Amino acid sequence: MSEKLYLYPLWLRLWHGLNALFFLTLLVTGISMQYSDIDFPLVRFDLAVTGHNIAGIGITLSYFMFITGNLFTSNGRQYRINIRSLFSDLLAQGRYYLFGIFSKQIPPFPVTLKSKFNPLQRVSYIGAMYVLFPIVAITGWALLFPETIARQAFGYSGTLLTALLHIVMGFFMSIFMIVHVYMCTVGKTPLSNFKSMINGYHEAH
Repeated sequence: MSEKLYLYPLWLRLWHGLNALFFLTLLVTGISMQYSDIDFPLVRFDLAVTGHNIAGIGITLSYFMFITGNLFTSNGRQYRINIRSLFSDLLAQGRYYLFGIFSKQIPPFPVTLKSKFNPLQRVSYIGAMYVLFPIVAITGWALLFPETIARQAFGYSGTLLTALLHIVMGFFMSIFMIVHVYMCTVGKTPLSNFKSMINGYHEAH
């Protein structure tokens, strides 16, 4: 019988579900606005704009839930990096993902109650949640209130540069989500990690 670790408290699972819902809405409506076609709209343009704005507000509020939870619960320690061994740890985890995982090797950084992320996950989650997302959110709110944007920056329209930054960072967040979903299938079973976000328990290898 495999060991089960309670890693995902209720507040974290609720945040994760809301975040996923808002993000998917933003992705679909954002693509629809970017590649709008009157004859073949993914989502009708006016509905896409409204849905995008509502989901943007929602995901911002859920982000504050995430930050608050990390500040006042033990979940925040999961995002601390050991700088001294970071490079070697990333190499070890990278080798495991590239080769070891296919030959049933033991993970170099097994999941524990104190450390549920391996070094590669930790760096990517920090990059996504503490770098990319804040940029997407700030530029998104700026576009919602364009009067707050400088008219000119570096010789270009401030609104244009803000929109480009918003789109590019949103693209990287989308790539992160795709990789994240794929890596979630790499568990004891292809669905075990998804079940974890329902019952809170991680099923160890």
